[in-house]
Amino acid sequence: MISRFRESDTAVGRLESSPIHLLHRACQYAGDIFQREIDERELTPRQYAILLTVSQNEGLSQTHLVEKTGIDRSTLADVVRRMLKKGLLQRRRTREDARVYAVKLTEEGWLVLESADPLAKRVDERVLAALPGPQRERFVQDLNAIVVALGKLEAAE
Repeated sequence: MISRFRESDTAVGRLESSPIHLLHRACQYAGDIFQREIDERELTPRQYAILLTVSQNEGLSQTHLVEKTGIDRSTLADVVRRMLKKGLLQRRRTREDARVYAVKLTEEGWLVLESADPLAKRVDERVLAALPGPQRERFVQDLNAIVVALGKLEAAE
């Protein structure tokens, strides 16, 4: 039987050089570290991203929250609904457009963010500690460049 893969193109070799696979694996590890650090607050990385984004953009619409966080619309709506039930967020209709919700943190949301923020920073530091010091800033810049470029590609399609 003839192999469909070249010797240099083995499954392991392909995975070790696949950006999609490596980003997924890195995300899994980072998510696991995040959950261990922030466990008692019952906060997910997406919920943290929403809290942080809303704290910096009080009254942001859910549409703009999708743009700023990169969380897809239906997932964001579901996460926001759960955060409303937990008392972390409140939303109200905007005066400009009664169909649009403006989102802001509740007092509980601010407290959770203030307690989770140093832990999330520690998670970022642990993840970046996998790289030598001089590479860390460049790695974050490269990830941002990928996000921006792929975001433009997706918007164009």
